[in-house]
Parts: sequence; C-alpha cells; structure tokens
Amino acid sequence: MKINGQAFRSVWIDPEDGFSVRIFDQTRLPWSLDVMRLSTCADVANAINGMQVRGAPLIGAVAAYGLALALRVDSGTDAMERHAALLVATRPTAINLRWAIERMLTRLRNTAPAERVRVAYHEAGLICDEDVAQNQAIGRHGLRLIEEIATAKRARGDDAPVRLLTHCNAGWIATVDWGTALAPIYMAHDAGLNVHVWVDETRPRNQGAALTAWELGSHGVGHAVISDNAGGHLMQRGQVDMVIVGTDRVTRNGDVANKIGTYLKALAARDNGVPFWVALPSTTIDWTVADGLSEVPIEERREDEVTHVTGRGPDGTPVRVQVTPDGTSAANPAFDVTPARLVSGLVTERGLCDASRAGLASLFPERA
Repeated sequence: MKINGQAFRSVWIDPEDGFSVRIFDQTRLPWSLDVMRLSTCADVANAINGMQVRGAPLIGAVAAYGLALALRVDSGTDAMERHAALLVATRPTAINLRWAIERMLTRLRNTAPAERVRVAYHEAGLICDEDVAQNQAIGRHGLRLIEEIATAKRARGDDAPVRLLTHCNAGWIATVDWGTALAPIYMAHDAGLNVHVWVDETRPRNQGAALTAWELGSHGVGHAVISDNAGGHLMQRGQVDMVIVGTDRVTRNGDVANKIGTYLKALAARDNGVPFWVALPSTTIDWTVADGLSEVPIEERREDEVTHVTGRGPDGTPVRVQVTPDGTSAANPAFDVTPARLVSGLVTERGLCDASRAGLASLFPERA
C-alpha cells in the first residue's frame, strides 16, 4: 500500500545496516509517522508487547525477524529456544505469533548453528512474502461479496454505496501488506465500486479511530468513525450491508477470537439479518483447538489502557489524559470469542467457506 504515493510494507530490513528491522510505531499513528529501528530480540519483544507493532499476521512476521536478530548474538540451540519462548510469550492470543516461531524453529533446528542467521533471515522473508500473497488472495475472494451486494442494490434501483462495518484494525498496517478485512474494501474501491465504511472506534486503544481511519483516508476510501455502541443502531436502520472483521485466532470448529467488542457486533448482525464475515489467512487457524470459549487464552492487558486515552492536544502534540476517577480500577480483556454459529462465513486465501469444521476442511483438506 502507499503513503503519500510511496509504496510501503509494514516491516522491512534496514537498508543502511542490512540486519535490523524497521517498523512504523503504531502507538504514534495517526498523528505522526515514526519509523522504529529494532536491532535486538528484546527490541522486538518490547515492540510487540507495547503494541508498537500489532495485528496478528504482522506480529508473526516481526517475531520471525526477532529470532533472526537473537541468532546474530548467539546461534546456539539453547539460546535460540530461550529467545523463541520469550517472543511467544509476548502476546498469548494471536496464533500467528506462535505459528511463525514454530515454523522458524522447525527450519532452524535442522540447520547448523553457523548457518542459522542466514537461514533465519531468509525464512522470515518468506513469511513476509507469503503473507502479502495470502492477503491479496483474501482481497480477491472478499471482493466477490461486495460485488454481489452492489449488484443487488443496483437491481432494485438503490444507488447508495455498499455500507460496510469493521471493528478494530485489520488493514495493511496490521499485516505485512494489503490487510485481511480491509483488503476486499481496497480492491472494491480500486475497482470503482461505491463503498462506505463504518469504522468502530474500538476502545480501549482506539485502533479503528486511529489506524483504520488513517488507512482508509490515505487511500481515499469513504468512511466515518462511529462509537463502538453505534453499530447495532445503524444495523436496525438498514444502514449496514455487511460486517467484515479480521481475527487473531480461529479454531478448527470456526469460533473466532478477535478484538473485544466483536462478539457484540456479531449478535447485532444476527438479530438484524446482516451478513457477518471474518477475513483471515490460514496462518490464523489454530488446528489444535476446537472450542474457542474454553480453549483460547484471552489476554488481559493493563488497566491504564481503559482509564486513560491518547489524543492530540491543541498544540498538535499527542497527549494522554485520565478519564476515570482516582482510585477506580479497570478490567481490560483484549479479546472476545464469537461462536461459529454467529459467523456467516470465513474469507481465506483459498476462498470462502462456512465457519465450521466441515467448511474449513473443504478448503484445507490436508489439515482435516
């Protein structure tokens, strides 16, 4: 995707030193576009834990480079395993992180220590390239859903745009490029379809208001930010044609773990007959887990993410303010689980399928 006409990915090797990793500091968006240099495994772990880099696919890709950085210091097996465990522990819910590290270890355990750094960088690069290709394919398959809605609207003389609602941020800044839930929207816009996106603010960290709105605006896609509680109201009044979200983990039975508040959108969509689709690469499927409610760990994050908000002050600089009374505690579960029965279907790089064991098996028979 592009920023001011220049193409970017969300992670890249520093062209100056040839080994460190560059990312955008997502905690500074949309007020400033700051590029961070990650030169150690600890840098990567801190960036993931602090959400300077976030989004399930991107976390996995950056973590893969984090292991490569660790091997530059010590390519021994004990150190490699220790750093891999450190990286996996940074964010427990997003399955792409564990998947990427396990893939790296599978390759590196069978590699001589003297060759591990070279192999690690090559494998991390493959993970990034494959993520881009998968997200492009998700965009093409999801575009069909938007085209069908647009065709049906035209057939009944409705010239209103296709109105899509999304939660959190599942765009290119959450992946290596293109995004998951936003990829079909970008492709629809680029194809000349008239689309409008309702962007949930996504409290407590406001990834929708900050990141999704920034992405869509940069690409010229029509959108409006709404409070998290407004989605059901809009659905009741026929102002949402489809909900499309990303996910941090999908079980083999089709349950979806995504940013907190997703479950409520799915309930509202079901009550109002609005299609609710989830876009994901296959790396986000956890084939070892069946029941999302009982088996997916839900990350509990810091209280101050709820008790404080960050915005831009009158002088244009970001400021952080407290919104709760002194001494008030806060609970901060970062994710919730939407049962498969509430999901209209899944959009993957291999196509569309039901959110069920049989549906996933139809696209991924080798994992059935």
